[in-house]
Amino acid sequence: MADEFIPELTLNPNSPLAGQGQAAAAPAPAAASTPPAEAHLPESDLDEAKLSPAQRKAVEDFARTIDITDSNVVLQYGAAAQKNVSEFSENTLQQIRTKDLGQIGETLADLVRQLQEFDPEEEKKGFAGFFRRKKNQLAALKAGYAKASANVDQIVENLQAHQITLMKDVANLDQMFELNAKYQQELTMYILAGKQRLAQIQREDLAQLQQQAAASGTQADAQAYNDMVSLCNRFEKKLHDLELTRMISLQMGPQTRMLQNNDTLMIEKIQSSLVNTIPLWKSQMVLALGLEHARQATAAQNAVTEMTNNLLRQNADLLKTGTIDTAREAERSIVDLETLRHTNQQLMESLDEVLRIQTEGTQKRREAEAELGRIEGELKQKLLALRT
Repeated sequence: MADEFIPELTLNPNSPLAGQGQAAAAPAPAAASTPPAEAHLPESDLDEAKLSPAQRKAVEDFARTIDITDSNVVLQYGAAAQKNVSEFSENTLQQIRTKDLGQIGETLADLVRQLQEFDPEEEKKGFAGFFRRKKNQLAALKAGYAKASANVDQIVENLQAHQITLMKDVANLDQMFELNAKYQQELTMYILAGKQRLAQIQREDLAQLQQQAAASGTQADAQAYNDMVSLCNRFEKKLHDLELTRMISLQMGPQTRMLQNNDTLMIEKIQSSLVNTIPLWKSQMVLALGLEHARQATAAQNAVTEMTNNLLRQNADLLKTGTIDTAREAERSIVDLETLRHTNQQLMESLDEVLRIQTEGTQKRREAEAELGRIEGELKQKLLALRT
């Protein structure tokens, strides 16, 4: 049979028993009652009917010890439980402050970048230096993968450290959730005991003082009644404060579970990266290196084949051109007909020019002879004229 928590209720907040409790055997569950015909909102846990018999007895015993005429009792009522809830809220906040899920997200993002950023440089075209360039490219590929693998290993160590921290946090949050449930139960019992005592005072003491003041009509009795009303109001406000604190404790329960769920999801995300993403990337890295070897061998063979084809085409073109030029030269005469025609034309023109020059020379010589004869005759006549 499961144990239930019964807090140690006390009017002394500094008591070493404040906030502690004892476990009592839970009673057997009652038979299921017939469900209501109409749906309704869930009721508050501030109902004595929802307490176990042992808890109800603890509330009733404690309620009888409450003296609201003691101002210190009213002031410190439930203060220990409120302090526990406050410290619990502070511890939860500290858990959130010290935990940087954003850093885990950045680490996972770094992992993705490391797996994606390696991109071997595309080879340059051209056959010159092909094999040397391929060798350098493969070496660069292996070096790049080695660097990426080292970075990934470092990231894996960081993720594993985060995972261990988150797993501890999940366990701590479980304990904090259970502790908060105990604080909530403690506050519930303080509130129920206070309301029970307040109802009793209003029903008995306050009613008696009111009747006494009405019957006597004295100032003292009227003041005693008003004082009791004020005390009841103060204690009611204190109970209201405890209800607010209890509401905070109620909210801390699902908030703690939400925080725990976030941690669990992040643990699963890290686990998925460690057991799926990284091994898959490493296997793909091995395949990539093997494919690179095959690709480079194929590229080298293609380059050799292309070079051979280029040489064959070039030699065929040169052979064709040389054969045609040789045949053309072989079929040509030693002296072209055009050359002979040009030579003959030039020779004929030369002969004609020579004949013309000779004819003109003969004509000029004849004219010169006639002119010389005339000059000679004139000279002779002149000489004869001088003798006479």
